[in-house]
Amino acid sequence: MKFNKWTLGLAAVGAVSMASAVRADEAPKMVPLTTALSSTVISGYVDVAAQYNIGNYGPFAGVPVGTAGTGIGPGNKVDNFSLNDVDVAFDHPEDESPWAAGYHIDLNAGTDAVGVGINGKQAPSAAGSASFAIRQAYVTLRTPVGNGIDWKIGIQDDIIGYEGNTDSANPNYTRSIGYSVEPTTLLGMIGSYKITDAVTIQAGIADATSPAGAMTAYEYISDQPLVSSSDKTIAAAIAFTAPDSFGWAKGATLNLGALLNIDKGGQYNYYAGLTVPTPISALSVGASFDLVSVNNAGINATDGAPNSKNDSGWVIGTYASIKATDKLSFNFRGEYYDLEGATYDPYGGTDGIGEEVTATVQYNLWANVTSRLEFRWDHIDSGVAFSNGAADADSFLLAANIIYTF
Repeated sequence: MKFNKWTLGLAAVGAVSMASAVRADEAPKMVPLTTALSSTVISGYVDVAAQYNIGNYGPFAGVPVGTAGTGIGPGNKVDNFSLNDVDVAFDHPEDESPWAAGYHIDLNAGTDAVGVGINGKQAPSAAGSASFAIRQAYVTLRTPVGNGIDWKIGIQDDIIGYEGNTDSANPNYTRSIGYSVEPTTLLGMIGSYKITDAVTIQAGIADATSPAGAMTAYEYISDQPLVSSSDKTIAAAIAFTAPDSFGWAKGATLNLGALLNIDKGGQYNYYAGLTVPTPISALSVGASFDLVSVNNAGINATDGAPNSKNDSGWVIGTYASIKATDKLSFNFRGEYYDLEGATYDPYGGTDGIGEEVTATVQYNLWANVTSRLEFRWDHIDSGVAFSNGAADADSFLLAANIIYTF
């Protein structure tokens, strides 16, 4: 039997036995198979942090908003290290053909995980424990109507909001109060159509009460009337992008969107967001407005008692980003909210009015790594807002955040 020189060399130094070399040489040659997986792209990120809350407490918004982390257990971020999110995505993007198809799968685990959990409940869990969730899982289909309509069918990120579910894409470590009053997940069918290079619209329908418990437009509010599983949410958004003819303002974006339930006693989310470059090339600014309204004309979901209130609240936010160098940037956020009388309070306390200011220094020293140092101040004007249940007027947070993107 004839062996190659590499096999004989390994056998000579005892790295392999001649018997195993014979078995290996006699084994049938493997022929690689070409499957759909060969065109799948894998990406994701790992997000970790260390957080210090002066006074050992903080608002629900400061941990950050929309996530677990105020109670005991592995989800508690106050004065702790935290594994915020491990996100792994699998993509088969559409090609340029008229009837293109693809898919996207987004799995995430950690205290910031959102989507549908394997236990059939929403994530993050209310108990403040770490979660594993299917953040997104949808099929993409293109229909050759006009410029082409691209459909997403399945579990997907919400289509409104200045901030989103991808940690590294947000300007700050903590999430905004505006983010907290928006649903995180839609389970349904959303179509996207590019009218021109400057105008894109999205529209579709999603479940109002996801069978799997995703945080949809109705389940995100706890004090809501009971709704039927047949109730649906109408989702719509439009995006305007300034063309090159706008000079220094080219690339500015205006986004308008709404999530509406057409059945009795539902939640309505309205959103407007604006991002604008400035004549100073290193400076960009933005603003957002969120209005949430819950018409509780009917039965209260928590205690079954009649509730005729029309609960509503709003949040306005401002943003500024200074890109000092290719690696160094400064990101600022300020918000004012009025959720007095609203069903949902992002702090998990009573109805409240207040504001928050966040300053973040970001420096990308290592390749593929986002490094952040953040200070946040929250102030309440009314209500019991902070997670320890006390009516303290102020809360301060310091955090260091590392995100590796692959």
